[in-house]
Amino acid sequence: MRRKLAAGNWKMNGTSTSLAELEALAQAHPAPSVDVLICPPATLIDRAARILRESSVATGGQDCHSEMTGAHTGDISAEMLRDAGATAVILGHSERRADHGETDERVRAKARAALQAGLIAVICVGESLAEREAANTLDIIGGQLSGSIPDLVTGEQLVVAYEPIWAIGTGKVPEINEIGEVHEFIRARLERRFGAGVGRSVRLLYGGSVKPSNAAEIFAVPEVDGALVGGASLKASDFSPIITALEAA
Repeated sequence: MRRKLAAGNWKMNGTSTSLAELEALAQAHPAPSVDVLICPPATLIDRAARILRESSVATGGQDCHSEMTGAHTGDISAEMLRDAGATAVILGHSERRADHGETDERVRAKARAALQAGLIAVICVGESLAEREAANTLDIIGGQLSGSIPDLVTGEQLVVAYEPIWAIGTGKVPEINEIGEVHEFIRARLERRFGAGVGRSVRLLYGGSVKPSNAAEIFAVPEVDGALVGGASLKASDFSPIITALEAA
């Protein structure tokens, strides 16, 4: 059975005062029946991991370099994330692809580094509004899956997050049947490429304007194993009901 996952991506938000939200979240969910992951900015990872060390909430990073060490000013390696206390890292988020020109090949190289460091790779895929309107969604998703995921991976090492770019931070959410179609497509592709064992064990998350008011409906969709949550993960009072909804799904 795949253990469901509620993952929070703080993006470029959060300072020292934000760490109190982690304490509140851990206190609200001392023994959740789902996995909970918070990915704060790199400046907070070490402190977040220390705060959450005795809790059931894990800490992750938002990106890593494809090399373990080297002359890469301003970058952070997967090994450094692991050393700081992270257990997972988000890779290929659409904001990284758009803002930094990250290609599928680049995401795959980063994923290899994450796996080598012992991190869970949370690989993001998703289409733009133009691609959705042109009925190219599944072609785009299929290409991203093929190009971004390394060949040698287990279900325990990989999480795939479907985040339609046009739904991120906009308040717009695809129709439930559209979410289901993409998740079923991703599952079938993973099974075809890696076999039923690995393909069925990879957790699939939905991301894009997930909030307490729509979480239960989204989590009822077949093949949705949880969510990658942006803004609603910044406050324990907003993220906690989403975790509760996932536990009830």
